[in-house]
Amino acid sequence: MSAIAVVSGGTRGIGLAFSRRLVKLGYEVVALYRSDARAAAAATDEVGAMLHPVRLDVGDPAAVATATAALLATYGAPTVLVNNAGVNVDRPFLEMTSEDWHRVLDTNLSGVFHLTRALAPAMLDTGRDGAIVNIGATTGIRPRRNGVNYCASKAGLLQLTKCLALELAPRIRVNCLIPGMTETEELVTRFRLDDPVARAAVTAEIPRDRIGTVEEIADALEFLVGPGSGYLTGQKLIVDGGQFMW
Repeated sequence: MSAIAVVSGGTRGIGLAFSRRLVKLGYEVVALYRSDARAAAAATDEVGAMLHPVRLDVGDPAAVATATAALLATYGAPTVLVNNAGVNVDRPFLEMTSEDWHRVLDTNLSGVFHLTRALAPAMLDTGRDGAIVNIGATTGIRPRRNGVNYCASKAGLLQLTKCLALELAPRIRVNCLIPGMTETEELVTRFRLDDPVARAAVTAEIPRDRIGTVEEIADALEFLVGPGSGYLTGQKLIVDGGQFMW
């Protein structure tokens, strides 16, 4: 039986690249998604039978409890958990509502707590070494305007990563992967990267002089879940072409 990996937000963008890479590494991947059934079906067609899309809002603790119980009964305990699900609701701080705040925190931070709490005991019970990778963001370290909810959620994720690394040691390693500017449909739309002038302005800030690919972020994930990072836990790995050099 194949080793199991769970990837939240695993059917689109960077998350799909993670799912695809883990399947290539021999994992059977349970790819969680919140609402886009069409993207989930397309991901299954692309990746094949080793990918199992499961609809789940990780920000809903009751739904997480139900779905993970079914997941464990069907597939067994995962060896790898990738907490990738995330949402943006951008507004100036003085215009941000409580709903805007909670929607982002519930998914980006509380969702990691709910999903990890539900799966980590089973991961520990296997007696095998495991890896959890939380997907952060550069704005968890460097603030920006109009995104206090998102920035706070990703900053919190960095500290959550360190706490989990302490509490789940020595059996489970927990690290945070932070992608920089990465070529996804969402990012192209958000930063108008189909406009050559806008793209040039962005890449001018990146020493590598280009935007990263989802496969390069998946390369970093492969490292973090593989034996080459066996002595690495509680750390952040920033893959941003040198844009910030923290």
